[in-house]
Formats: sequence, C-alpha cells, structure tokens
Amino acid sequence: MLPKEYRLKRKKDFEKVLRKGKLLAKNFLTLKTVKNNLKTIRIGVVVSRKVSKKAVLRNKTKRRLREAARANIKKIKPGYDLIFFTKKGIEKESFSEIKKEVEKLIAQAKLFKENE
Repeated sequence: MLPKEYRLKRKKDFEKVLRKGKLLAKNFLTLKTVKNNLKTIRIGVVVSRKVSKKAVLRNKTKRRLREAARANIKKIKPGYDLIFFTKKGIEKESFSEIKKEVEKLIAQAKLFKENE
C-alpha cells in the first residue's frame, strides 16, 4: 500500500498536474509530472472505465500500479507530483511487466536520483 504522505488525493492537485504537467507515454501507461514545491513526491493513479467495465479489474489494476510505484519511491527525486494513466490492455499484463513499464517511464522523465 502506498503510504499516505505519497498519495495525490485532492481534485485541485490532480487538476494542476493535468494542466501544467509534462506528458510521457509507453505501451499501456502514460505519466504526467509537475514540480510541487514540497519535500516529498505524490503519486496518483487513474484507471478509466475504458480499461474494464468491471470495478474489480480496475481496482486490481490500481493496486498493482500503486505497488509498482511504491517500490520505486526511495529512488525518485523529491518535489514532484506524478499521475499514472492507464490504457486498454494493462489489465492483461503481469505485475512484473507493469513494474518495468513504471520504471521506464520514471527514468524517461529523468526523475530517478543521480547517485542511485
């Protein structure tokens, strides 16, 4: 589970990232990032109904995505808000594939700390 201080929750915060964020996309994931002037990172996950009509599958996808992001929290530079958007097909992917994709997107956004 993603610790509370790393969660992006408020609608206002989501809207800020959507408006001002930098967009990066891979196979079944899209990442939007923006600086947040805090000493921590915050992560949000959006899984649309296009991915699956079933809430069970959408929630499972969110849990897997949050866990993949949580595994990389210590390696990410502080001071950013991240939102992961899913695309159709992610529900069929394995957890290891999702985790690799998350790491690739974070690396592409140059958000990993330099010394690690």
